[in-house]
Amino acid sequence: MSVVVLKIFIISFFFFTCTVSEVSVLSISKDCFCHLFSQEVLGEERLKEILKERELKVYWGTATTGKPHVAYFVPMSKIADFLKAGCEVTILFADLHAYLDNMKAPWELLELRVQYYEQIIKAMLESIGVPLDKLKFVKGTDYQLSREYTLDVYRLSSMVTEHDAKKAGAEVVKQVEHPLLSGLLYPGLQALDEEYLKVDAQFGGVDQRKIFTLAEKYLPSLGYTKRIHMMNPMVPGLTGGKMSSSEEESKIDLLDKNQEVKKKLKRAFCEPGNVENNGVLSFVKHVLFPLHSEFIIKRDPKWGGDKVYTDYEEVDMDFAAEQIHPGDLKASVELALNKLLDPIRKKFETPELKKLTASAYPEPSKNKGGAKGNPKQTVDEEEVIPSRLDIRVGKVISVEKHPDADSLYLEKIDVGEEQPRTVVMSGLVAYLSQEQLQDRLVVLLCNLKPQKMRGIESQAMLICASIEGEPRKVEPLDPPEGSAPGDRVYVEGYESGKPDDELKPKKKVFEKLQVDLKISGECVAQWKEQNLMTKLGQITCKTLKGGNIS
Repeated sequence: MSVVVLKIFIISFFFFTCTVSEVSVLSISKDCFCHLFSQEVLGEERLKEILKERELKVYWGTATTGKPHVAYFVPMSKIADFLKAGCEVTILFADLHAYLDNMKAPWELLELRVQYYEQIIKAMLESIGVPLDKLKFVKGTDYQLSREYTLDVYRLSSMVTEHDAKKAGAEVVKQVEHPLLSGLLYPGLQALDEEYLKVDAQFGGVDQRKIFTLAEKYLPSLGYTKRIHMMNPMVPGLTGGKMSSSEEESKIDLLDKNQEVKKKLKRAFCEPGNVENNGVLSFVKHVLFPLHSEFIIKRDPKWGGDKVYTDYEEVDMDFAAEQIHPGDLKASVELALNKLLDPIRKKFETPELKKLTASAYPEPSKNKGGAKGNPKQTVDEEEVIPSRLDIRVGKVISVEKHPDADSLYLEKIDVGEEQPRTVVMSGLVAYLSQEQLQDRLVVLLCNLKPQKMRGIESQAMLICASIEGEPRKVEPLDPPEGSAPGDRVYVEGYESGKPDDELKPKKKVFEKLQVDLKISGECVAQWKEQNLMTKLGQITCKTLKGGNIS
């Protein structure tokens, strides 16, 4: 039996949640080497051949778009493992990709974004003890604008079909109804980077798999070697789907202050006993355990006191059995996360890095006229745009008649928080029965100021479609199939904005936006002909084509 002798550490990248264990010599059967890996690797045979002869050359790239968030600790921990294993590691700041992806980064900000990414990622690596002197940092436009690279882009574009390019970028490039040509170029450029960085392997999240397979298919057609591809897990966002730099409610930024971390975790979807699409629990699995090899649940002695877990599966089982309360889980994650973030936040307290942050991610331009008595007020505070609305998917847990008014429904609705919200609904009793509403997924506006209706405070507003006439018709809006309580609803083109904490009644923000909320001829909810969406698809109604939304 042939044997691969590895004079390196075990690379925990291949062990879904393991840490690096130091060994002097590790002998592994060639035939079973790849079976040890818990995460997918494309090109195992090539990997084994290289490891027989020398250290692996690997790169990880990131498009310099929105501010990096806490899920970046997953690839950072893997970079640490690669370095401990003796690998040569390159980090690519893909500034050109950031521009090509639906212009997520304006051209004039590309250089500043690269500087920000370099500083924040170095701070992350330092916070988990990674030596920076062994890393190579490269900016994409340092070589991607060269004559040779440009010619290869043209050569590649003459081979790749529109179908293959769109399919490859489906989980990475922003998907819109009428995609820009730039977004179709994105996957091809990422494939070419492997050749121009002179690496053996590229690693990234499992969402990159289709880009990796495109690279394997087309690079040999250009006369270049097929590379190895390794994938790390994706951390679900706080609202359920992928944690994304462009979806504010799904992520915790690396520079978020303690109170902001607390606030976001408090609102995170974390249903008792539900271990599926649980972003809080997944953060424990994919970030805290690989970095610390343990996790401590902090809780009051009367509820069992603190408990130390050294195996993630125990955490998973205890949460599924409801032996860990969501509130205790969130509080414990908050404590552990702030310990990781403290050195990063401290580094960015310097005047130079504060200035860099403000320059790379400028606030919306100032209102030239200024608000009376408040000259510093910004357009962001006055501009009436859909991203100011906190619209979420909710699930009706219970529905009954208001005790003091037969014309009102009193409902408990799960919107992805620790406790369901109380919602008093008027105008639906005549159109929908209690049975039709029970357990239904609905769409709610969650940042209106709570107000009492017949003595009971209503904490959100159900959003419905309607058509006036005889008879008047009303239907609640329908989220896409598979939606979960707490999923964010947004208007296309306004995904990255942050909702107001509470809409001020005197400003009438919702009322001004409501004028342009309509149902299309295809029963899709729209604002100024831009679709209302969640990460899973469009918000619709069943039959009321051309109706109003209120």
